[in-house]
Amino acid sequence: MMLLLVCRIPVSKGEVMGAACRGIIRAEQRFAGEESELARIMLVDDDPKIVRSLELALQATGHEVCATAAGPDEALAALPDCRPDVMIVDVMMPTGTEGFHLVWAVRQLEDDGLKDTPIIMATGIHSHTEMRFYPDETDGTYRPGEFLPIQAWLDKPIQVKQLQSTLQEVLAEGD
Repeated sequence: MMLLLVCRIPVSKGEVMGAACRGIIRAEQRFAGEESELARIMLVDDDPKIVRSLELALQATGHEVCATAAGPDEALAALPDCRPDVMIVDVMMPTGTEGFHLVWAVRQLEDDGLKDTPIIMATGIHSHTEMRFYPDETDGTYRPGEFLPIQAWLDKPIQVKQLQSTLQEVLAEGD
């Protein structure tokens, strides 16, 4: 049991140790009957504190954060090397709605493996305005999924349980 607790502490860039911990976490999940797919994830947010907290939460549950980016240009540059299973992208970055622009740029890439990457958008806008973004509802102008070709939304502040369940749903859709 001590080894499992030690492995739940995030490992900073230690790939061998990180891989060992992910293997132990998978075994623990299988034993508990709650096995879920572990993923390579790219985080895109201009707030380093949010990036770090998400990175720690994801690593603690065995996921690999293959890249972090503070904006669209950095994300697009890192995408070919990272080749994530899922991207988690902030809507509002320094000058506005860069997250939306990043989604459209990814969807227009020539590499099918990259342009079809599942994307989860994160936003704090729901707590500040009446505006709502949801991929499975209509707003009278756009049909479900038409406004932005993404797989899910997460409201900030992001709760770890909601992050995990959303990731599981998005990964299951891709299977």
